[in-house]
Amino acid sequence: MKISIFGAGAIGGFLGAKLQNSGADVSLVARGPHLSSIQSDGLTLIENGKSTNTKIRAVGHARSLGAQDYVFITLKSHSVAKVVESIEPMLHDKTAIVWAVNGFPWWYFYGVDSQFENTRLHSVDPQNILWTAFGPESILGCVVYPAAEIIEPGVIKHIEGNRFSLGEPNGIKSQRVKRLSEILTNASLRAPVRSNIRTEIWVKLWGNLSFNPTSVLTHATLDILCTDSGVRKVIRLMMKEAEQIANKLGITFPIDVEKRIEGGAAVGAHQTSMLQDIISGRPLELDAMLGSVQELGRLVKTETPAIDIIFALTKLREAMNFSAR
Repeated sequence: MKISIFGAGAIGGFLGAKLQNSGADVSLVARGPHLSSIQSDGLTLIENGKSTNTKIRAVGHARSLGAQDYVFITLKSHSVAKVVESIEPMLHDKTAIVWAVNGFPWWYFYGVDSQFENTRLHSVDPQNILWTAFGPESILGCVVYPAAEIIEPGVIKHIEGNRFSLGEPNGIKSQRVKRLSEILTNASLRAPVRSNIRTEIWVKLWGNLSFNPTSVLTHATLDILCTDSGVRKVIRLMMKEAEQIANKLGITFPIDVEKRIEGGAAVGAHQTSMLQDIISGRPLELDAMLGSVQELGRLVKTETPAIDIIFALTKLREAMNFSAR
């Protein structure tokens, strides 16, 4: 099985190193100094205090890799539409695109048994580029739980977690999803196959839509965000609004708000991915994490006042960050 990871940043690189060390046929698509370092010196993964250097195939252009059986997309959500033409050479009619992207996915309403079946969301796929180019039938859902950071080009530090939950949009346990679960499990990763991947998408999004923007506004790590009494109230309000929307879409959360916040605190002194982005001057995943929930709120006629306020403040913070450079 040929596996490619398009977007070998912190999570993509962590996944690639684990797969390579398990003997899988894996390739990375990366760019810039990170790519150059991997090509010349290999990829170094720091995990549990141990540093391991791995020689792994890494390229800047996917065309040289040819068709793949699985293509993991581990980019920021707003970046994918810009590189569709670069991804297409890796695809054949049976390629499974593993959507390992934070935020609300563009394919979410594909085949759902409700009035919203095949609804397209402007916030995450404004011109239907992804729906048209990839086709939702090619997608395997993947909810990413590990936390990792690039501490220098070619060097990734694993912080916490090793679960990549998988699921077909229609909930069946297909051969392609079971095979991928086996490959990831063989790489010492947890890869449960879920019959309702959408529920897990919402549980992950619950944290992303609240922890990430509040970290941008405060520059606080997760342990501080989740234990400060004032910020915790804001996070709770945002989560309750999102829960109302999810409930109207037929989702029942398996945990309550307080437990989800405690789960964030347990990660410790970790900078969220969005905080890392604002510090590094990179665009933020605001539409996929907050704009999408606003749009869903309008879809199910549910107001989102707390989310609206934090979304507006974080958008301005991002704009000011770019204007200052």
